[in-house]
Amino acid sequence: METMIINQQDKINYNREMQQVILRVVKSFTKLSSIPPNTELSILLVDNNYIKELNFIYRQLNEPTDVLSFAMNELSEGEPNIAFNDELNVLGDIVISLEKADEQRKEYGHSFERELGFLVAHGMLHLLGYDHENEEEEKVMRQLEKKILQAAKLER
Repeated sequence: METMIINQQDKINYNREMQQVILRVVKSFTKLSSIPPNTELSILLVDNNYIKELNFIYRQLNEPTDVLSFAMNELSEGEPNIAFNDELNVLGDIVISLEKADEQRKEYGHSFERELGFLVAHGMLHLLGYDHENEEEEKVMRQLEKKILQAAKLER
């Protein structure tokens, strides 16, 4: 899967190790799912202020969050069903607050790399339509996240 990573924040020092974690999770995710190899994904790394604005615009929540996903293949009511061919399949965009990831890794007592990997896996699952609006959905999503993180060697 073609993955474009854009660092648009300066609160957390973004380095090669973080890039490798992101790519490792994407690779593990791709192996465990049926995503075609001609798929593209973009990941935007931001700070709390930036993601707070997006969270307010798209979810009407005036607070920073850790990850937002914007699926390109998700259909809203009334949209035509688009069939993909052998050309590039754009999966969507994931926005991650590195600042929030740093806060959460301290709160949960694990490494920054593990938290970042979790947020990438979580965001990718949302792009494929998984959600956690109820207990059953959350259980399925947690199991898949665990599987992806194990494959990426980012277990707790």
